[in-house]
Amino acid sequence: MMTRSMRGVLVLGFCLIVAACGKQQSTESGRTADNSSAAAAPGTAAAVAAGGPQNAAAPAAEPATITRVNEDGSETVEDASGDSGLHNPLLTAVASTAAAATLAAPTPWQAGVNYTLLVPAQPTAVPSGQVEVLEFFWYACPHCYALDPLVEAWKKTKPAYISFSRVPVMWNQGHRSLARLYYTLESMGKLNELHLAVFKEIHDKNDPLVDSGNDEAKTEKIQTAFVQTQGISADAFKAAYHSFAVETDLQRADQLVQRYSITGVPTFVVNGKYIADVGTAQGEERLISLVSDLAAIEHKH
Repeated sequence: MMTRSMRGVLVLGFCLIVAACGKQQSTESGRTADNSSAAAAPGTAAAVAAGGPQNAAAPAAEPATITRVNEDGSETVEDASGDSGLHNPLLTAVASTAAAATLAAPTPWQAGVNYTLLVPAQPTAVPSGQVEVLEFFWYACPHCYALDPLVEAWKKTKPAYISFSRVPVMWNQGHRSLARLYYTLESMGKLNELHLAVFKEIHDKNDPLVDSGNDEAKTEKIQTAFVQTQGISADAFKAAYHSFAVETDLQRADQLVQRYSITGVPTFVVNGKYIADVGTAQGEERLISLVSDLAAIEHKH
């Protein structure tokens, strides 16, 4: 039988390193050191961070470190005992007593460790009886690309009461250009068909799909050329690209990024109340389980 002291040694010896794309690593051109690294070594962008996911039924131990990728391509390993900035919660919104009241049923997840509880909860845009789940992401983020297969599999099996939407971040012009591509494809009804193709174009073929000088006209030509290879008419794409619907979607995405103070991706927000990411959940598969569990709790309420 494992003694308490032995268990303590194992906990101290555990070190989970989780990577994420942060706002501070972005350049004005919209490229990242992650992208340039991928150019040097194709196929590495989707590599999963060291440390495998744990069983969600086990009590969660807070990760010892979080690895960030800087603008110059270097990596910084930060102590995770304080505010890592990975999901940048609304700092004054954490209330442990409120968390205890919310999660009345037994749960392996801990407020302030596995997720941040927002008090008060933010408004959502789903019908009554639905639970809103938002994934903040960026097409050029390799960690979003690595997580995407799990998200896609979860979408096929999630309960009907979960209303899931992706929200592309809008930190600079480069991000906005890829967000415009996302919403253009969505408005054309082509997003499900081409979502993975966009990821692969950027990470597997090392084509950033944005102009290096952030010239919007050149970026549009680059993206038009890409969608034409996917069987989409250039004229139809251009019409949707500058449509009112896409402009409205971009504006809403910008508002959501600011509302939740998103500074790292991928980050999930459940029903305007909980914020979580791979680091807080301590693994990609655990993150999906955490999101599902929090959504189920919200549905019961």
